Amino acid sequence: MGIMKHWSMKLFGGAILLLFAAMLWNGNAGVRAQQTGTTANDGKEQPFVVEYYYKTKWGHADEFLTLFKKNHYPVLKKEMELGRILKVSMTAPRYHATEDGRWDYRVTIVFKSAAIESDNFDSAALIKQLYPDQDTYKKEEQRRFEILDAHWDLPIKDVALDAK
Repeated sequence: MGIMKHWSMKLFGGAILLLFAAMLWNGNAGVRAQQTGTTANDGKEQPFVVEYYYKTKWGHADEFLTLFKKNHYPVLKKEMELGRILKVSMTAPRYHATEDGRWDYRVTIVFKSAAIESDNFDSAALIKQLYPDQDTYKKEEQRRFEILDAHWDLPIKDVALDAK
């Protein structure tokens, strides 16, 4: 009886492990669909939204905006022409926040899909086309990041409030 009980427990434990693995696999399917910009329901690619936050050193917000509009925004617009990006927008807070929560600009980019956002697209050819004077471009881009105190990227998703 002791040997039978031992093997029963091993079989039961194995079955639980398999059940857990199956549940984990199915749960990850939704995560994989979200990461690739598809949904399990319709298989269509969904737009993938990322918010990019920029916190400049005090007194440098206007300089950052000038450099962003000159050197980065045209590259993003080219990616929109290519169909990789659906929309680019920028916002700034109307009032101030505490220093630890302060940010100066939020750029929201709506990519065609999560796969597009994470495909390691090489924009070097676009940059060379837009900025033949690469030395100036590189110096200005370096300056744009030198005047930052912080920068972070935050992929976001919609939350269906009326869904059950």
